Amino acid sequence: MKITSLHALLSITLGLTIANSVVAATPKVFEQARVIESADNFAVLSPRSRITPENDMLNHRLTHLLPALMAEQDLDMWLVINREKAEDPVYFTLVPQPTFAARRTTMLVFHKLPDGNVEKLTVNRYPLGTPYTSAWQGGSLAEQWQALAELIISKDPKRIGINFSADWPVADGLTASLHQQLTTVLPKDWHNRLVSAEKLVVRWLEQRTEQELAVYPHIVAIARGVIAEGFSSKVITPGVSTTDDVAWYMRERFSELQLPVWFMPYVSLQRPGTSCEQDTAFCGESGVIQRGDVLHTDVGICYLKLCTDTQEMAYVLKANEENAPKGLQAALATGNQWQDILTTEFKTGRSGNEILVATQQKTRAAKILSSTYSHPLGFFGHAPGPTIGMWDNQGPTPVQGDWPLYANTAYAIEGNIKQQVAEWQNQLVHIKLEQSAYFDGNKVIYLAGRQTQWHLVR
Repeated sequence: MKITSLHALLSITLGLTIANSVVAATPKVFEQARVIESADNFAVLSPRSRITPENDMLNHRLTHLLPALMAEQDLDMWLVINREKAEDPVYFTLVPQPTFAARRTTMLVFHKLPDGNVEKLTVNRYPLGTPYTSAWQGGSLAEQWQALAELIISKDPKRIGINFSADWPVADGLTASLHQQLTTVLPKDWHNRLVSAEKLVVRWLEQRTEQELAVYPHIVAIARGVIAEGFSSKVITPGVSTTDDVAWYMRERFSELQLPVWFMPYVSLQRPGTSCEQDTAFCGESGVIQRGDVLHTDVGICYLKLCTDTQEMAYVLKANEENAPKGLQAALATGNQWQDILTTEFKTGRSGNEILVATQQKTRAAKILSSTYSHPLGFFGHAPGPTIGMWDNQGPTPVQGDWPLYANTAYAIEGNIKQQVAEWQNQLVHIKLEQSAYFDGNKVIYLAGRQTQWHLVR
């Protein structure tokens, strides 16, 4: 998802040669192409039926992933302390379902044992149950804080991670008042043991497990299926339907499937005469959809705790057409070429900024007018991890762009190209693509394939 208002890309587009829209005699076949026609082809569990698989995935993460990450970050203890109506962003990724809030003050304590395993403890008035063991329950708030201090001291951890960070919002969930209370109940000579857990939080949120990667393709396919429905004659009557009609169809279709969107679906159109210059950040407008229009959508849902982010393109056929014009087909192929350039630059240990620079060098050499702004996916649609460009900043991104690429992490392969279309009197068309994928340590694998053919509205 992105904001679509500023002209922010002039500095990286001036001097680029716009790629010609000449179609090769033999169109290139792009890997991992997949056509999905409807969300009806994919099962969606009822809210009740989601609880068991969500908790199974959580228990696996807490048992197998968390100990490795705490060792990686050299933390002996991790505290997640939050209150009802002011939950820590990481809290809901750590607690069993169904959980809707941190009841009153909720304290999670993760303690690394000598054998490398991690104790999962709570100091709460209300016990959470499996997989947590209650170290204290009941009593007053003052007694709860005292019990937490006594538990910490009894475990004698040398480095205690707490969630404060100037750079990562997801790791900044410990409020000032709770931090003050923690330092009040702990002896002063223990205060230097409190360190930021920001790197642990980022690693916990970005790392995907084998169980999650098994279900993720199904989730992404549902999102792509709803897009296909929206970009069809089932929804669109040319000359009557509006871009807002299509957006609301998608929103209501997800609601029907009991799947939350994490932002309002966005739909826009382009046609001959639509303003689109080299320095236009995002080309497109809203209105009544006509034959010959190019459509674009941006959609994101969350299911089984995992989020998607997808952008695809459609063409509304004229009465005498069986396919999109050759110039538009060539432009989409250029968008797929941009994807391939970007994903081949994914190398373990490279920073997001390094991937961006390598991608820009190759797209310039290929005379592709492009912009890259890819981001991690997972428990959040805009998840923590290596930022690979920003739509309004095609230079280095401090901190988030410096984060290294790890294996088994998921991404929205997001960006765009602009290309002249002969059938539009050489006007630029803006191809905006985004597909959910993961990096296995060697290559990028699209979770439910990618769009390499136009959605066609007849």
